[in-house]
Amino acid sequence: MTAALLEVKQLKKLFAVRRGLARDKVFVRAVDGVDFTIARGETLGLVGESGCGKTTVGRLIIRLIEPTEGEILFGGENLACLDRKKLRALRRSFQIIFQDPFASLNPRMTVSEIVGRPMEIHGLTLRSERDEKVGELLAAVGLRREQLGRYPHEFSGGQRQRIGIARALSTQPQLIVADEPTSALDVSVQAQILNLMKDLQRRFGLTYLFISHNISVIRHFSDRIAVMYLGKIVELAEKRVLFAKPAHPYTQALLAAVPSLDPRHKRGEVILEGDVPSPVNPPPGCRFHPRCRYCMPKCRSEQPLFQQLADGRWVACHLY
Repeated sequence: MTAALLEVKQLKKLFAVRRGLARDKVFVRAVDGVDFTIARGETLGLVGESGCGKTTVGRLIIRLIEPTEGEILFGGENLACLDRKKLRALRRSFQIIFQDPFASLNPRMTVSEIVGRPMEIHGLTLRSERDEKVGELLAAVGLRREQLGRYPHEFSGGQRQRIGIARALSTQPQLIVADEPTSALDVSVQAQILNLMKDLQRRFGLTYLFISHNISVIRHFSDRIAVMYLGKIVELAEKRVLFAKPAHPYTQALLAAVPSLDPRHKRGEVILEGDVPSPVNPPPGCRFHPRCRYCMPKCRSEQPLFQQLADGRWVACHLY
């Protein structure tokens, strides 16, 4: 079995907010006890509806925001407790591709500066050699060397995301967190970007945490899939196993909502009643129980363990 590059243990993030004019603080439990590993060269897809905590997990892993509790083991080093000096030395090994290619690039910087500045900061190139190395990266992501001196507003959305990918590659990282990298793009461009990222993974030996709310994209791109609901992972399995027979009722509902292009293929309808509970005041017991058709008395009072089943998948549900 391939050694784990990243191991996350009981990761939590609570955001303090004020409620109205009251002085008392309440806490949004954005991420509440998440566990998973990613092997070298693997793609782990993280899927769930908006507001479940997917993006927060990605930003915690690369320390864009500070964790409240838990461990983030990257190559055996716990990123959660490193000081700034030690973290900076490791930071070139993990990068992020942001969701919005229009907001994530500095409009005052040229492509050469956007992609080349991380190289200079980490001492990977001299200023005199920057354009040559940036040109090589642009060619790798499907852009031309002649575009080095242009500014972001001169590019389309798909081209801007290619620049963002080149910037992520500039420090020669091992792990890339891709935070919904195609959701702001046209469907035809999405396929191009996904295929490009797959090619780059094979070429540079990259490891991905791929975050998306689109389970069809996750299915195309990932090796294993983690399903997240209200700050917790409820199921984690190999792609083939999860799509063949989803175990958790929430996963079943997600897959049932995916339209099929085959008119002969009939999928059972799963209707979720009610709204997603507030992360400020999550329900006791299983967080999914107010919307679950299999809800039992035990589900309302006791949190299910995140445990491994006989087929290798992990699931948090009292049915198992």
